[in-house]
Parts: sequence; structure tokens; C-alpha cells
Amino acid sequence: MNRSGLPLCLLSAVFYLFWTPSAGLKTLLGSCVITANLQGIRNGFSEIRDSVQARDEIIDIRILKKTQSLQDTKPADQCCLLRHILRLYLDRVFKNYQTPDHHVLRKISRLANSFLTIKKDLRLCLQPQAAVVKALGELDILLQWMEETV
Repeated sequence: MNRSGLPLCLLSAVFYLFWTPSAGLKTLLGSCVITANLQGIRNGFSEIRDSVQARDEIIDIRILKKTQSLQDTKPADQCCLLRHILRLYLDRVFKNYQTPDHHVLRKISRLANSFLTIKKDLRLCLQPQAAVVKALGELDILLQWMEETV
């Protein structure tokens, strides 16, 4: 290949790696790449946000404090954190949300499917045994936090 074709070849390779028509946009998040149309997911949620938030009676507690707490996560840990948050939403939130509004339920199902697609892109954060050892080794931090909040 001659030198004049190299930049075009590299540009084509990058374009191919980060976008495929059938899979959607690929987004770099920390050390991982996810396949998602984040704007489409946001638009889907925007259609039901007011309805869902109107049912929220616990206004003095926030699970996620805006995006600042998530932005403070080290880039190397963002992939792992996202995987755990997606698992929470998939295992607990989407499965247990109840409403008689079928439109909202369909939108939630689409959100769940989008989250599942993203989660499949994420690798395991730690090897299972390493995660167990890590969690047990840091149990004192959890216990201290529990004692201080009593």
C-alpha cells in the first residue's frame, strides 16, 4: 500500500470499529467500548420520565446524586461500575416496576433491552475469586460505614 492511501485506510478502520449500522454507535467508556445509541435511550426515557417521576414519593433521598458522583469514578473503574449499575436496573428495577400504563411498560421493556445489550459488551470487572477476596478484605469499610450511620 502506498503512503497516500494509509490515512484513508486508518480512517476507514476507525470508522468501522466505532460504528456499524446494525449495532448502533460504539462509545468509549473508561476502558471499555459499549454499543448503544445513548441519545435514543435518553429519548425513550424522556417520553415516560414525567409519568415515572410523578409516582416517586421519596423526594428527600437520591440514589444517584446527579452525574458528579459517577464522573469522580476512575476511568479504569467506570466499566465495572456501569456493569453493576446496569445489573441493578435489570435485576431489580425494570423487573419490579408496576404500572397499569401499557405505554410506560413498553418503554421500560425497551430500556431494559437496551441496558441488556450494553451489559453484554462489558467484561467482568474482576475474576470471581478475586472479587470475593476483595469484598471480604474490605468488609471493615462497610462495617465502619454502617456503624457511623446508626
